[in-house]
Amino acid sequence: MSDELKYLSDRVARGLMDRRAFMGRAAALGAGATLAGSMLSSAAFAAGPQKGGILKAGMVGGESTNSLDPATFASQVPFAFGRSWGDTLVETSPTGGVVNRLAEEVSATADARVWTFKIRSGVTFHNGKTLTAADVVATLQRHSGEETKSGALGIMRGIETISQDGNNVVVALKNPNADLPYLMADYHLIIQPNGGMDAPDAGIGTGPYKVVVNEPGVRYVGERFADYWDAPNRGHADQIEIIVINDATARTAALQGGQVHMINRVEPKIVDLVKRVPGVTIQNVGGRGHYVFIMHCNTAPFDNNDLRLSLKYAMDREQMVDKILRGYGSIGNDMPINAAYPLFDEGIEQRAYDPDKAKFHFKKSGHDGPVLLRTSDVAFPGAVDASQLYQESCQKAGITLEIKREPGDGYWSEVWNKQPFCTSYWGGRPTQDQMYSTAYLSSADWNDTRFFDERFDKLLLEARAELDLAKRKELYSAMGTIVRDEGGLITPMFNDFIDAVSDKVAGYAVDPGAELMNGYALTKAWMA
Repeated sequence: MSDELKYLSDRVARGLMDRRAFMGRAAALGAGATLAGSMLSSAAFAAGPQKGGILKAGMVGGESTNSLDPATFASQVPFAFGRSWGDTLVETSPTGGVVNRLAEEVSATADARVWTFKIRSGVTFHNGKTLTAADVVATLQRHSGEETKSGALGIMRGIETISQDGNNVVVALKNPNADLPYLMADYHLIIQPNGGMDAPDAGIGTGPYKVVVNEPGVRYVGERFADYWDAPNRGHADQIEIIVINDATARTAALQGGQVHMINRVEPKIVDLVKRVPGVTIQNVGGRGHYVFIMHCNTAPFDNNDLRLSLKYAMDREQMVDKILRGYGSIGNDMPINAAYPLFDEGIEQRAYDPDKAKFHFKKSGHDGPVLLRTSDVAFPGAVDASQLYQESCQKAGITLEIKREPGDGYWSEVWNKQPFCTSYWGGRPTQDQMYSTAYLSSADWNDTRFFDERFDKLLLEARAELDLAKRKELYSAMGTIVRDEGGLITPMFNDFIDAVSDKVAGYAVDPGAELMNGYALTKAWMA
């Protein structure tokens, strides 16, 4: 049977047989839908990318306030669309390595303090301008300037100078950092003409698609760029389209009805139902992503660490993993780091639900009255249900948790990083340094817990300069313990990324970096 199925799947990949006929023949041979679908995917990979068609994604994570300025990217839709029209110097691979992109060579001095990026020749921006090292320098300067509000600011703080040497960009650091190439893969650092200094939101990059429709919160369309430098490997569809569908039910219906070919953030509670949809497969992968409840450490009543501890002990993490993730994830420990990071310390004590300790710290804090938590369906899949479960576990500790359900449109611009207690998510970062630098360094613009700690900052700088991995692990362990015990982060769970994909799509491969192939699904996958 397997030989005949392989022969038939190869015919489908070459366009000599339609998929429906193949699935019917596979069923007649006794093959299940999963096996048949897997063979089709393997045949499609073997046949190589096919050009043409319109590839569509239905996504949660878009707002009317979104901009094409990469510095402002904060949710899934700008992130994924940015991957289609822009390139970074390097990117991370699904296995966690660094892959050269607009930088064709990367080298460093022995102490990892001065890094040189050789810029690729023959690359063209969508406006016809040729990429130069000066564009790269200007881009990095824009994201590291004193006036910038870039989400990459935290990781750029360690840079002392950025200069051009012919076709090379030379980055000198204040302190050595062996992780610098990983930092340059940050999705905010899309290289733009003159660094985006002139028109940061123009959507002009060097990516496989040029922007033709930009309707924030509604719809985005990219058209294949004829002069794309890496055309054999990316940008296979004639057009790509992202339709913003923040409602989970509507998003699933759009996939089932064929309006889109892939969706992000399938809610764990409906995964089994989606698996039964003909022509649709679930693609999930675990990694560094985590769902969080964040408190501003500098805003009353959360400026009291006893209150923060009370709310941490009032969180039933195991219940969250069981009822919200349905097994598609793992328990968190009030820090942004888990075993997916190479230098994770397994010895840090796991915090457990303890109503008595929660009650003790709540009383010690002196706070009287309810605590207000803001949440929304767009914060993470099941965020509203998770907030209600949290409300119940708080009640057992004598804590009154009030829940305010906020609209999805405007949540990332008006609630997250502005209101003192809300639900949110992080996709994680390739290294501990990048995760901590982006969200916990005192000077980071995305320090969404308002955690300002000189000891932590000092340890972070020491860890960057420490090339001995054992010593570096000890420093990261100390940093994680500080965040866990004194920070404003409640991390009940690390989530799987769960996507659903039509069998009309080929070349889809999960990437633990983030959902939808780390945002590259529309550029790397193709129409079968």
